Amino acid sequence: MTASTTSGTRLRSPIYGTLDRIPGGLMVVPLLLGAVVCTIAPGLLQIGSFTTALFATPMPLMALVIFATGMQITPRSIGPVAGTTGAILLAKSLVPGLIVVALGSVVGIQGILGISILAMLATFDNSNGGVWIAFTGKYGTRTDRGAYVASAVNDGPFFTMLFIGAAGLGSIPLEAFAAAIIPLLLGIVVGNIDHRWTEVMRSVPSIVIPFFAFGLGSSIDLGAVLTGGVTGILLGLVVTPFTGGLTYLAYRFLLRRGKRSGIGFVAGTTAGNSLATPAIVAAADPRFEPFVGVATVQIATAVLISSITAPLIAAWVLRRNGTLNDPEAGDGDVEGATAAEREQVAEADEAEVDSDAGAR
Repeated sequence: MTASTTSGTRLRSPIYGTLDRIPGGLMVVPLLLGAVVCTIAPGLLQIGSFTTALFATPMPLMALVIFATGMQITPRSIGPVAGTTGAILLAKSLVPGLIVVALGSVVGIQGILGISILAMLATFDNSNGGVWIAFTGKYGTRTDRGAYVASAVNDGPFFTMLFIGAAGLGSIPLEAFAAAIIPLLLGIVVGNIDHRWTEVMRSVPSIVIPFFAFGLGSSIDLGAVLTGGVTGILLGLVVTPFTGGLTYLAYRFLLRRGKRSGIGFVAGTTAGNSLATPAIVAAADPRFEPFVGVATVQIATAVLISSITAPLIAAWVLRRNGTLNDPEAGDGDVEGATAAEREQVAEADEAEVDSDAGAR
């Protein structure tokens, strides 16, 4: 007979238990494994049928996680979610983008240190929603998880084209924004209509995340990352402290999240979809064509490095503040918040705790 709760011993979990102990491990480790497979045997997962569908097609699985995340958002939590989303977009996308554009106006589109303005924008103005969901699913509150919508909005080339658009680059496909957030909105509607289904779907992220993370990794060739050289590594190492640091400040001073502000560092990532951004921008403005090749491998390096550094730094900050293992710590005592804001956060957290207790 295997170990069970009746004997008072814990069930051994050598795989899941190990991943669970690593900050963001459910996302980072499968992503790295996918990158290894892509590097060693790039065609292995493209044999078709269920193998390709499960291990090399991450978008449907990501959409399912987004839908399940929307189902956990209630009317009482929608206000904090909207505020958190706005703060993240401001700190992670708008401020870094404006800084890079200002730099470009001084040094030109060729950038500095072998890193073009195109590579900087495509790296800094978006965030990896998978890493955000994986980390906040374990260490964040419902408000943090719902703020995934920031990643849905800034994912892809839209903000990069928006910033460069000041120079006369094409139009922004607004329908793509709608397409990115429709699963979340549908999840919100269905979850508030059928609370039973909300409870059934609660465990979806922890089940699905390792699979879509592997799929994302299966598109990253470690050989290309290495050819990015020192500039690519430098860009990757700057992403988290720069953009994640700005998001931390937004959590600290705009959202008044106190000791929980360290979770803002998880936004300091680069989305895998941004690998296509240089080619898309160059198609709109040929002036950027000479930078596409180098920018793409530099971005690939940033995707890989930031997916590791962001959860590690966020976990370190939360652990230092004593809030790593308690998602509710600090949220009920928000620094500098008004009485109404404290009550709103407390009600949302109380609802989440009650719902979790009911699920158990």
